[in-house]
Amino acid sequence: MFDPTIAIWLLLGSFIVFILCKMPVTFALAVSSCITLVYCNIPLMAFIQQMGKSINSFSLMAIPFFILSGEIMGAGGISDRLLKAANAVVGRFRGGFSYVNVLGSMFFGHLSGSAVADVSSLGSIEIPMMVKAGFDRDFSVAVTVATSCQGVLIPPSHNMIIYSVAAGGVSVGALFMAGLVPGVTLGVLFLVVCAVMSIIRRYPKGEAVGFKEAAKICLDAILALFTAVIILVGVTAGWFTATESAAIACIYSFIISVFVYKELKISQMPKLLMNTVKTLAMVFSLIAAAGGFGYLLALLKVPTMITQGLLAVSGNKVVLLLLINVMLLFLGCIMDMAPLILIVTPILAPVVQNVCGMSLVQFGVMLIFNLAIGLCTPPVGSALFVGCGVGKISIEKTTKAMIPFYLTMVTGLLIVTFVPQVSLFLPKLLGFAV
Repeated sequence: MFDPTIAIWLLLGSFIVFILCKMPVTFALAVSSCITLVYCNIPLMAFIQQMGKSINSFSLMAIPFFILSGEIMGAGGISDRLLKAANAVVGRFRGGFSYVNVLGSMFFGHLSGSAVADVSSLGSIEIPMMVKAGFDRDFSVAVTVATSCQGVLIPPSHNMIIYSVAAGGVSVGALFMAGLVPGVTLGVLFLVVCAVMSIIRRYPKGEAVGFKEAAKICLDAILALFTAVIILVGVTAGWFTATESAAIACIYSFIISVFVYKELKISQMPKLLMNTVKTLAMVFSLIAAAGGFGYLLALLKVPTMITQGLLAVSGNKVVLLLLINVMLLFLGCIMDMAPLILIVTPILAPVVQNVCGMSLVQFGVMLIFNLAIGLCTPPVGSALFVGCGVGKISIEKTTKAMIPFYLTMVTGLLIVTFVPQVSLFLPKLLGFAV
């Protein structure tokens, strides 16, 4: 027999040590799990079986298609057209380029589902454009980094699919619909911040685009935006699953990029496929390792202990939700999104569902919103690092410039946490069980 307390300390302690030693998260999860299995005298084959079980899911098949679709759209000139469309709509107002940044991220984010892809592709266009127009560099980078977080909320988001699997099969369609209103709401809040900052700092107006030219630009971008229509309408209407919609989106984006926009060459496809395989290998190996780690957490009854610990602090629903948000914000600052979804979902889901009475669909949006904030916070915010690299500015200056956006994101998070209808209204309207 083994001592469960020692096993828990061994599992979590070794994992934390490996992370602090800069070991990749996948290996940290796997090695700490194996060490604990050896101590508990459990065959290592059990870990291998759990890894295989974790990735043996039909829902996860959507992830490679969404990743490939994002790669194709990023290389096919779609991002340029989305920016031009946003500029035609709001570029003429004071601080117009900052509004273009917000809307561009909102449009592109729902196509790629990745904050890092948003920053790296749109940021290379938006940041120099804003600086040249007279915006401060730190503000330009801060807007780009902050608005990229909309992409993980607005569907389709592969992080929603990962959460669906981690939460035991929550409807992907319901999660997609639940993230739409919070994502758009966050975008509106960002527009308000940009408007206030533009007035205070007297940022310039953009050039007005004539009605006929604006209509032409917007019509040119509609074909790109139709990808989202295929996914959202198809899934919510029950015409096809999230996986099938992702495959269709790949085919559609390929046709548009190669034969309509003619900016993607067939010769570029091997490189895009290789990029997809590299990303997919990292995502799936992480999911597999986290599955084995989660098996040990459940075996050692860590979720039950966490629940009892939180209830010992307070039995008040509001206090518990605030504590969970603070904990997730802290964890988001030191770990990346995907592993955290896989680790904390089995631990916190029973607390929010049974004690706080929160729907797992709403909790999914709250969880991903929390971790989205972590993508743009030091010390390991990947979107923040990419944005600073693209904008050629220090992390310290950008972090200071992002304070208004941090406050805005926390405000949006509290709305999602304590106003269930913000995330649940649309899924209920469309007939999903939430």
